[in-house]
Amino acid sequence: MKKEKLLRKQLREFIKENNLVTAQDAQDAIKSLMGKLIEEMLEAELENEPGYSRYDYRNKKTDNARNGHSKKKVKTELGPLEISVPRNRNGEFEPIVVKKYQRDISSIEDQILSMYAKGMSTRDIQEHLERIYGVHASPSLISSITDKILPVVREWQNRPLQPIYPFIFIDAVHYSVRQDGQVVKKAAYVVIGIDLDGRKDVLGIWIGEAESARFWLSVLSDIKNRGVEDILIISADDLAGISQAIKAIFPQAEVQKCVVHQIRNSVRYVSYKDRSQFVKDPKAIYKAVNQEEALSALQALEDKWQAKYPLAVKSWIRNWDELSTCFNYPPEIRRLIYTTNIIEAFHRQLRKVTKSKAALPNDDALIKILYLVTMDVTEKWTVSVKNWGLILSQLIILFKERIEPYL
Repeated sequence: MKKEKLLRKQLREFIKENNLVTAQDAQDAIKSLMGKLIEEMLEAELENEPGYSRYDYRNKKTDNARNGHSKKKVKTELGPLEISVPRNRNGEFEPIVVKKYQRDISSIEDQILSMYAKGMSTRDIQEHLERIYGVHASPSLISSITDKILPVVREWQNRPLQPIYPFIFIDAVHYSVRQDGQVVKKAAYVVIGIDLDGRKDVLGIWIGEAESARFWLSVLSDIKNRGVEDILIISADDLAGISQAIKAIFPQAEVQKCVVHQIRNSVRYVSYKDRSQFVKDPKAIYKAVNQEEALSALQALEDKWQAKYPLAVKSWIRNWDELSTCFNYPPEIRRLIYTTNIIEAFHRQLRKVTKSKAALPNDDALIKILYLVTMDVTEKWTVSVKNWGLILSQLIILFKERIEPYL
């Protein structure tokens, strides 16, 4: 509901800014945008040809130079389109995006960045272009073309969000990135929200150093600055200080610590020979019918393992208030929030594409590929969360005063 209203508002602004009156006006505006994108990609290709960037004469080491532009009409899925193709003085520029004698680019929309979005390495892309199109593309050319999406990534990262999200899931996934001649670990901070229509969306991805509550504080602040006024329940891992960071920005939000993360963290203190037995006992806690039964299962865990593994048991007791938040809600909500499985599943989709990369060359390379995979994955998120009608009815009863203003 709110998401649709926001989209309609943005469309109205676009229509007003471009003075669109008829359907033909709209088609012409979209064609113009497509034309500008193709022209920017051609400019990126030409920058690689002379060996220096536009206007960067100081670093020029060749007698070759840019030599204006020529007009070219091409056929697209949107109809005929006139584009401006850059030239160089030696006449050796052989574009890849739109070849010299190519007049039909009707499938260009599907081809742009598709190889990069699939996680193909620079070498793979080079080989693919050579094999399919019979052209050679250098690594710097490929990088120049993919860099053109960085402004799009920034626009996506700064887009307005909805004023309320009943559920938010936060977690970080780690990657190796080259920095200052070394390979370091970077954390990609991911936030997934479920709106009042029951639809999932990735609210943003932020690249930072090793996961910390301080960085999460800046992430949550960014979300608030982009229009989020209220969050009902936030599911998170057991990172030290994470609850304080959440409460500092969204003081009304309830925090549910992920049970799966809790099990993983407590098992670190258990001897390998006892782990298979230890991980079975917490099931009685998170599968309990109510909090009273869960507390009994927690007491049984303490009685059995306290003497041998006090640190493993202590973490359950220390985090109990936020591990047991789910027991305040009906089963449909409880099953949704007691783990961060929603975001873990998303991380698996990211890793499918990035698993073949030992280390990304820089932060920009990492955010480019994560953004493209995100667009591919979220395009398939068209169905509301299971039992959403029932869940929303329960939320309206439990959080009536906070939800009703946004319905």
